[in-house]
Amino acid sequence: MVNKFSKYSLQDKILLILGFVLLGVFALLILVPLLYIIFASFTNPTYLQNHGLTLDSSKLTLDAYQRVFEDSSIWIGFKNAIVYSVVFTALSVLVTLLAAYPMSLKDFRGRKFFNTVFLITMFFNGGLIPTYLLIKNMGLIDSMWSIILPGCFSVWNMIIARTYYESIPHELCEAAELDGANDLQYFFRILLPICKPIVFILVLWQFVGMWNSYYSAMIYINDPAKQPLQLVLRGILIQNQPQPGMIADIASTAQRSQMAELLKYATIIISSIPLLVMYPFFQKYFQKGITIGSVKG
Repeated sequence: MVNKFSKYSLQDKILLILGFVLLGVFALLILVPLLYIIFASFTNPTYLQNHGLTLDSSKLTLDAYQRVFEDSSIWIGFKNAIVYSVVFTALSVLVTLLAAYPMSLKDFRGRKFFNTVFLITMFFNGGLIPTYLLIKNMGLIDSMWSIILPGCFSVWNMIIARTYYESIPHELCEAAELDGANDLQYFFRILLPICKPIVFILVLWQFVGMWNSYYSAMIYINDPAKQPLQLVLRGILIQNQPQPGMIADIASTAQRSQMAELLKYATIIISSIPLLVMYPFFQKYFQKGITIGSVKG
């Protein structure tokens, strides 16, 4: 590495050093808050509030995690979040990839028209009230489909997938046609297997988006047994905040406020575990999928 670095010109060396410094700063901006949240979730709330973080084992506690996992709604929320995220991801990625394929064909009639229509929907929508009335009239209130169907198709993801398809040599499609393959056979048997990077990227994006989502569920889901994890965790935090009627009880108010602060860090860790486990398996596809999908406009 040293010998290779010495071969660079002075300008290249300056750019490399600047790049490494900026990369180190960005890494610290990510790692420091993450480490703070992890240690804070195990620290005694009284000590954390008065003195900050510590590595002293006598000041560490598992009370926050114990309180969170003692709530049966957490496990229900986990199950619902996994079901919603998996179903939404599978359906959304399939619809997006199928829509992107004809839009990538230059001989597709109406391509410009549909591109314009899709782009308009990126900037304008009906708003919350018309969407709610539509979901209600379709009988989807308190149903998993109320939070899956409205966001199932992403125009941005379609554009990225379309651009990725356009980077595939057209001769591959012509060869498949000579062998007697139709469009569906070419799409599923030839195109998708060589488009794994963009497929995995879309899977990661959509899964993370649904996993972290709570607003749609808060609007459309009333049954506690159908609430996803993020909405359940939000409810736990709200329940542990000091109530107005507790102002007279100073000790109780302070204790609940400290526990609410501790629960905040614990819930962040709990809700992030599936994503932290999932990301390393998609990392090798991430850079390739993004760079190839953004070559053309």
